[in-house]
Amino acid sequence: MTKTSFIRFLVAVCGLVAAYAAPAHAVVEININKGNVEPLPIAITDFVASGDIGAKISAVVEADLKRSGLFAPVARSAFIEKIANPDQAPRFEDWKVINAQALVIGRVTQEGDGRLRAEFRLWDTFAGQQMTGQQFYTQPENWRRVAHIIADAIYERITGEKGYFDTRVVFVSESGSKIDRKRQLAIMDQDGANMRMLTNSNSIVLTPRFSPSRQEITYMSFEGNQPRVYLLQLETGQREVVGNFPGMTFSPRFSPDGQRVIMSLQQDGNANIYTMDLRSRTTTRLTNTAAIDTSPSYAPDGTRIVFESDRGGRQQLYVMGADGSGQKRISFGDGSYSTPVWSPRGDLIAFTKQSGGKFSIGVMKPDGSGERILTTGFHNEGPTWAPNGRVLMFFRQNAGAGGPQLYSIDLTGYNEQLIRTPTFASDPAWSPLLE
Repeated sequence: MTKTSFIRFLVAVCGLVAAYAAPAHAVVEININKGNVEPLPIAITDFVASGDIGAKISAVVEADLKRSGLFAPVARSAFIEKIANPDQAPRFEDWKVINAQALVIGRVTQEGDGRLRAEFRLWDTFAGQQMTGQQFYTQPENWRRVAHIIADAIYERITGEKGYFDTRVVFVSESGSKIDRKRQLAIMDQDGANMRMLTNSNSIVLTPRFSPSRQEITYMSFEGNQPRVYLLQLETGQREVVGNFPGMTFSPRFSPDGQRVIMSLQQDGNANIYTMDLRSRTTTRLTNTAAIDTSPSYAPDGTRIVFESDRGGRQQLYVMGADGSGQKRISFGDGSYSTPVWSPRGDLIAFTKQSGGKFSIGVMKPDGSGERILTTGFHNEGPTWAPNGRVLMFFRQNAGAGGPQLYSIDLTGYNEQLIRTPTFASDPAWSPLLE
């Protein structure tokens, strides 16, 4: 969604501070840097509204926070106080007795022009203080997005980190039998809702990737039996070919500024890494080996690139400068490493590792130290980062299953979640926060 369309979507945002000022330092907080975090008990009430829209918005907020693994929503059956007026302070004793350390209340009303006004307040029940409060105006059909924005605001206020709920995921939707599998591009909200197809053909599509600066994706397609890299504008549906190359192209991905696409180009049995300037359409070769160099991914500051190569006999991870200089191997564990992707925070590189007949999703520091395996299975592959660098999504093919499914996992490795989709799904790519 472009900034202009976002302004149409979200007309006004303002803090709710008329009745109660938020303290400079609230008691309730979550330190997500200390490893395995005990989830914070939080009560999320049905927002006061005419009809069921308030309950629907609060349910999405609750689901977002619970799925993060950092919050433990208190069962509504335990609530003592029924919130009738969100402008009044709640009865804190009623919430402390059920150990709700934080409380979310809200209201949804319809304006005279048809827009919805959604407002919420976040309370620290043990301190008896309001932590934050905001209100939003939007069209009724965008109620789910308002819920995700509210969840992001709560997440950020309590953890000190940006949320990741107001995002989308593009992926390869797979349907049909194994011998006649149809693969199309699809997009959905990060929680699996609002899925829609982006392509509709029998041509195989692979490796969709989001632009970091625009609502645009790049992907590979075998349309017309010719492997090509495409750009697709999500707002308009406009599509264009990045370039016609004499060999097969693999794993296209945007540079951090969105001005270039980096990819692997196969010629004469080996593959090397190239960049293409999207304005001039000029290409620059970065590697020159008799091996297969592929799956490049930029560091968020654009100065370095991680990629996989079998130049040492099996797939391993390498890092080089953005100009191809200083190529250095960083993975040295047992097995092979593939599909590296640099964290948006710049502190870690996620990867797929194949060892002992199993596939794992793991992370390591950019110098190769601190390798940690987050999850292992029959076939896990293709990690992608949430924009806050705290959660990964990947796809898994379970033994005997009909097709792959999407999962998310946080950096502790304890909070693994199935992301349900109407079809089989593979090769996810997480968007930046929507604007």
